[in-house]
Amino acid sequence: MARGRKTALRIGLTIAERHTLLTWQRSTTIPAGRARRGRIILLVADGVPISHIAETVGISRRFVYKWATRFLEQGLEGLVDKPGRGHRAMPRQLESVRHDDMCVG
Repeated sequence: MARGRKTALRIGLTIAERHTLLTWQRSTTIPAGRARRGRIILLVADGVPISHIAETVGISRRFVYKWATRFLEQGLEGLVDKPGRGHRAMPRQLESVRHDDMCVG
């Protein structure tokens, strides 16, 4: 086990939660971010120091705390990407108008 400062942050996983998080680690169809967040929770639950988790996963300690806290508050649903992230789709009317404008020569 990694050496480091102990944290007061404790996560107890049910058998079903641990199984789901381990499944995420092997999945090739879920977003990589969700798999990474699952790995964070597994490591916290196993008692790995926060600084070691941050280094292993490649994020800051602040985000380890963020995801662990969100998991404690919301469970597995807290690890799912929230809607509204990423590229915003244009309304179809605007897409067709923009396409027509581009085609006019």
